[in-house]
Amino acid sequence: MAKTFVFKLPDIGEGIAESEIAQLHVAVGDVIAEDQQLIDMLTDKAAVELSSPVAGRVVQIHGAPGDKIPVGGALVTLEVSDEAADDDAPVAAATHGAAVFNPVAAKAASADDSAPPHASEPRAREGLPVAASPATRKRARELGVDIAQVTASGPSGRVTREDVERHAAPPRATAVDDDAVESIKIIGLRRKIAEAMQRAKQRIPHFAYVEEVDVTELEALRQHLNETHKDRGKLTLLPLLIQALVRAVPAFPQVNATYDDEAGVVSRHRALHVGIATQTPNGLVVPVLRHAQRLDLWARAAEIRRLADAARSGKAKREELSGSTITVTSLGALGGIVTTPVINAPEVAIIGVNKLVERPVVRHGQIVVRTMMNLSSSFDHRMVDGYDAAQFIQRVKALLEHPATLFID
Repeated sequence: MAKTFVFKLPDIGEGIAESEIAQLHVAVGDVIAEDQQLIDMLTDKAAVELSSPVAGRVVQIHGAPGDKIPVGGALVTLEVSDEAADDDAPVAAATHGAAVFNPVAAKAASADDSAPPHASEPRAREGLPVAASPATRKRARELGVDIAQVTASGPSGRVTREDVERHAAPPRATAVDDDAVESIKIIGLRRKIAEAMQRAKQRIPHFAYVEEVDVTELEALRQHLNETHKDRGKLTLLPLLIQALVRAVPAFPQVNATYDDEAGVVSRHRALHVGIATQTPNGLVVPVLRHAQRLDLWARAAEIRRLADAARSGKAKREELSGSTITVTSLGALGGIVTTPVINAPEVAIIGVNKLVERPVVRHGQIVVRTMMNLSSSFDHRMVDGYDAAQFIQRVKALLEHPATLFID
């Protein structure tokens, strides 16, 4: 009798009792190798990639993206050799039973994609399993195509790569249905972001404070440093803004804090762990620049780039996505004039950077063109009084407008 191997959700740490399916990398009928990536699971902190401890054929997937699976719950069932089924893999439990063998998919896995076309209806309409090679299934996942909806042209109703790409191709211009509605299930990181934003707005009494800053001299300094220290990497505005926070925060410890509102305890931090709000293909995440006060400008810039790259590629570690004490957020050139950033709970302050613009201002009775930037910040009014927040931002403003003071103890 054929053997099956049930890959179960392992204990992925931090006392996590369940995890959400973020992305599937295999489909029923796929033949996979040992250590091939199977599935991504989403915790409260990060996505975790899980790979198969054995080689085999996928015969059942126990969930879809958005489903929550408890630790120890079944994820994927594989048809395997007797030796693999009996192997006590460290991250899965093996069970025995009748295998569900799909002869159509087995034939498709070894068939030549150059076979003569033979059109058939999508398998989903017939209630039949989809016949397609692993390469074709991979291409479908890359294009975001539900292979069960693809009309097959291969022999015996097999879906070919050309079928998938034809299905994914944009349709020719037709009359627009202005009554059409697209319903999208909110899952994965987007759902985590939505839940976090909702909790923050429900539980934190935000108040905003906006101030304009003349960064003409700061920009001149930044450009000079980039010209004279090209070998050290490029500086953006962000490392200089963090330098201003390093100087300003010691006099305003109430803004570099986290608040546990259930325990009624506020923790004021001596170290400056700056959350860097980062837009990724899957939504906004906040990797953490730890001990910013210990780093020089170029070390900060390099670490910010590394963290942003890790976040955007989904490779950031869980410990790199938690533990911030104050967050900086910026939309760069899209920064607008004013924003109202949402506090990254349990923090009590977030500093928003708006775009730099050249505009006329009055200085000493004369109209001159200066480089201006607004800081749009939000504070938790339970822990930070308006007067203190205004003083703090005014201190940051003064440091940025007189950049020599950023480096004077």
